[in-house]
Amino acid sequence: MNLFYRFLFLLLIFLHGASGLQAQYAIDTTGTGVRPREFILPAALMTSGLIVQGNISRQLQRQIINRYPSYATRADDFLAVTPAAVSLGLGAIGVKGRHPFGEQILLAVVSTLVAQGITTTFKVLSKYPRPDLNGFDSFASGHTTAAFTGATLLHQEYGHRSVWYSVGGYGVATSVATLRMLNNRHWLSDVLFGAGVGIGTTKAMYLLYPNVKRKVRSRPRR
Repeated sequence: MNLFYRFLFLLLIFLHGASGLQAQYAIDTTGTGVRPREFILPAALMTSGLIVQGNISRQLQRQIINRYPSYATRADDFLAVTPAAVSLGLGAIGVKGRHPFGEQILLAVVSTLVAQGITTTFKVLSKYPRPDLNGFDSFASGHTTAAFTGATLLHQEYGHRSVWYSVGGYGVATSVATLRMLNNRHWLSDVLFGAGVGIGTTKAMYLLYPNVKRKVRSRPRR
């Protein structure tokens, strides 16, 4: 099979497949916790990112550039924040999510800071060159991390209302990952790992939040 089509197949399975898997768990995901099996997907994405780093990602990127040598767009810059903006926008106009709007903002901020902190740490430690050789901060993809963080926020808050919130959010995030490669800014390994960080971190924050909230409320007032 042509390497380019293998790439598309891999993204379909690991990234766009997220929308189906996360949507499946939308009913099972509550404000009081996240089922451990939901961490299988982000773990698989991060592991896959490590596995394909190096020769596999380089061969694929050469194939992409050969097919689309002049491709350039800024759409990924805007799409990366779209899922989070939609999630918070719904809360702002009064659409009821799993948490009050103020708590949604808190969860969004904390999830984003932790996810980007993890991604930035990998960038600093790995010093991996970008495909276009414009920098040594390729691994992992910050845009992809942001997009999948936002998509998971949207899923956690509104996936129970309609599966299309989950599908739409993860679909946009997958587009961001694809565009980062088409723009020759990231390798396949970068976007796979970034997607895993975004999903896994956000789910972890939603898992921890109820316990933190209970502890804060149970503190004796002075």
